[in-house]
This record gives sequence, C-alpha cells and structure tokens, in this order.
Amino acid sequence: MSLSREAMLIEMGLGPLWKLRAVPAAEASPEVSVDAPESRSSGEADCASEASALVQTSAPPSPSLTTGEISVASPSATDGADDAPWQTLRREVVECRACALCEKRHQAVLGVGDPAADWLFIGEGPGADEDACGEPFVGAAGKLLDAMLAAISLRRGDDVYIANAVKCRPPGNRTPEAGEIAACRPYLERQVALLQPRLVVLLGRAAVQATLGLDVSLASLRGKPQVWEIAGQRIPLVVTYHPAYLLRSPLDKARAWEDLCRARALMGEAKAAAQ
Repeated sequence: MSLSREAMLIEMGLGPLWKLRAVPAAEASPEVSVDAPESRSSGEADCASEASALVQTSAPPSPSLTTGEISVASPSATDGADDAPWQTLRREVVECRACALCEKRHQAVLGVGDPAADWLFIGEGPGADEDACGEPFVGAAGKLLDAMLAAISLRRGDDVYIANAVKCRPPGNRTPEAGEIAACRPYLERQVALLQPRLVVLLGRAAVQATLGLDVSLASLRGKPQVWEIAGQRIPLVVTYHPAYLLRSPLDKARAWEDLCRARALMGEAKAAAQ
C-alpha cells in the first residue's frame, strides 16, 4: 500500500505534524532543535521549515518494519546485469580475495538499482540479511532506508543506486576496518565511473572514510559542502546517518530528514545547471 507523504514522515519517526493554531502571546510555541547547515538554498530553507514543524515531545517510535506498509518498486536493474562492464565488475568482486572478509562471506554484494542513476547512496557493508540474499539494505535498516527514499519521492531502482563501502560482510556486523575499506575502494570507484551520478549520499562513517578518506565524526561534516573528486567528476556529497544507527537513536531522525532535504535541494540545483 502506498503511503501519503505525511504517513511516510511518520514512518521515519518524524510525526505527528504540528498544525498552527492561535495561542496566547505568553504561551511558548513548541520547537524542535535541529543542527542547521550554515547556509541554505531556497529549497533547503523550505525543507528545513518542514522539519522544524515536526514536533516530538518524547523519543519517536521506531519505524514499523512490517512488510507491505511501504510501496517500493522492485529494482528494474540490479548492478547493470545486462551491461558487459558491470558483468566484469561483478565477476571480479565475486572472485575477490583482497582482504580477509572473503573467508566467511556467503556471497559478495556489489550493489542494486538503476545503472544510470543520478542518485548514489553508499552505506557501510552487508549485514547478515544482505549476505544471505546478495542485495544491500534488505533488513530492518533497509526498510527504514526505503522510507527515507520515499519521503523525498525516490525509490529503489528508479534513478537510485545503492552500494556499500565494502562488498563482503564483516564478522558480527562490525564496522569495516580501514584496510578492508581500502581493499574495496577500487570497486566502489569503478561503480562511480560506470554510474556517473549527479549526487552521492553517504550513510555513516565507513562511507565517509571510503570516499573522503576521513575518520572523523559525522557531526563535523553534516550540513557542510563536500565534493568527491573521482573519475573525472566533482560530485557533491551529502553526509548523514546510517539507517541502522537511526534505528538505535531515533531522536536523530529529524537531523537525517534535514540532510535528505539538503540532498534534494542540491540535486535540483545540479539538474538545473545541466539544462
């Protein structure tokens, strides 16, 4: 069942929506504390206004994870299966023995989505569910990511490609180590060269390390202009939280929503500049 935009925001833990009413002058208006970017385009400002109107008096509930509540189309293409360069890349990833992660994996997970996507989302690495089925973001974090995409009118397989910093599951779903990220980086760079996305959204610190080579807090990067110089491109980056982190820390969903709004505004600017 397809959800309305308001219902999708509630799915992300960003509801209920606050509706303006007349109040006495002495009565304080409810506020939401959100770390705002230092500068905003008009699109970002509109979206930030939407975020500030989302009132949460207590910790928001975790999103519903039952299937069927979110309408998500099946990807029309997974890792460019009919394209020879993608087939070659996939085969090399499957055969990769560059680090120890290959020893306990069930299968390598290259990525999923539209091989001509403007949007690229990069996470950390496969978890148990992803290792079992060979597709990124299919567990609880994947359901939340689908809700995040839908909240800005996106969906898997439709102008969206999803990849990870590493292609094999780290034992115990731990965070990938620097050496593992470095070993997988050439595959990620080749994905970017094939995709040529207009915008990249980084989901978590491992994705930041894989692209920018920085081991810093997300708070120090969120809301600030970032560019990835790769494959002859200067690709704008938006840094936000990994969906798995948001499931553990739902109060930060409002900040993630602001990051998504910023990404949407930047994409609009990129497409306008290309016309």
